[in-house]
Amino acid sequence: MTDRVLEISETPAKLQLHLDCLRVEVQDREPFRIPMEEVGLLLLANPQIQISSAALQALARAGSSVLICDDKHLPIAELLPLQNHNLHSERLRKQIAAKEPLKKRLWQQIVQAKLGSQGLLLKRLRGADHGLIAMVRLVRSGDTDNYEGQGARRYWAHLFSDANFVRDRDAPDQNRYLNYGYAVLRAQVARAICSTGLNPALGLHHHNRYDIFPLADDLIEPFRAFVDDNVVGIVNKYGSSAELSPEIRRTLIEVLHQRVIYEGESLQLSKVIFKCAQRLCSLLLGEKTGRLVFPEP
Repeated sequence: MTDRVLEISETPAKLQLHLDCLRVEVQDREPFRIPMEEVGLLLLANPQIQISSAALQALARAGSSVLICDDKHLPIAELLPLQNHNLHSERLRKQIAAKEPLKKRLWQQIVQAKLGSQGLLLKRLRGADHGLIAMVRLVRSGDTDNYEGQGARRYWAHLFSDANFVRDRDAPDQNRYLNYGYAVLRAQVARAICSTGLNPALGLHHHNRYDIFPLADDLIEPFRAFVDDNVVGIVNKYGSSAELSPEIRRTLIEVLHQRVIYEGESLQLSKVIFKCAQRLCSLLLGEKTGRLVFPEP
């Protein structure tokens, strides 16, 4: 499955299905074609983009996901392939039947990995982990003491060397960069989950009635530090109030392509996300025993 990200944002465009390819007509450019199976993630961020239903169907069949952005280039809608796994129905039944203690243990491991990644990032960027790594061993099944929240308060106070920084999705500062980076990352995580035959609507911990991909919001947590690391670099270079320019968006998208060490291998983060989704599937459905393993930032 490809990891290619195609962003169309700066000019009007028309996208159609043509001979099993995505045909793209962009203003003032010659039309070009991309095989559907080579499009991992399609980002649409121009109000004058037209895309045919046949092209959307073909993208879904190819296992691609589509993000639709608003006039500020922030993703507001997502299309995911839900039937590109031949055991989808069987795995859905097993997913629904998964026991609560198992889901709580998996959430415990996710929170531990998130705290560990945040602590390592702070240590690398700020010289100290501010107690986050010590929290890892204190997290119990289901994170009943909410160490995730306790860690977040310490983390955000130090990440940008700004004690007044607050994670606010509507704030006109570096929160916009975080929003964009997390949305791209979430699309890849949701796509990876769908590829395993799991349904992203059935979460381990997240259960917001307005959230249609809670399982993606569970699995994404240990990966957020990779976006955070890039955002710190963007703030250092452009400041916290710069426009969400093509250069900044490309930097955030490149998070998916950076190489990390995972179980002794050097892999692109996008491929590691698929491996983590596969392991989550095996553990959740009882096909394997063991623990979730995540890369370090």
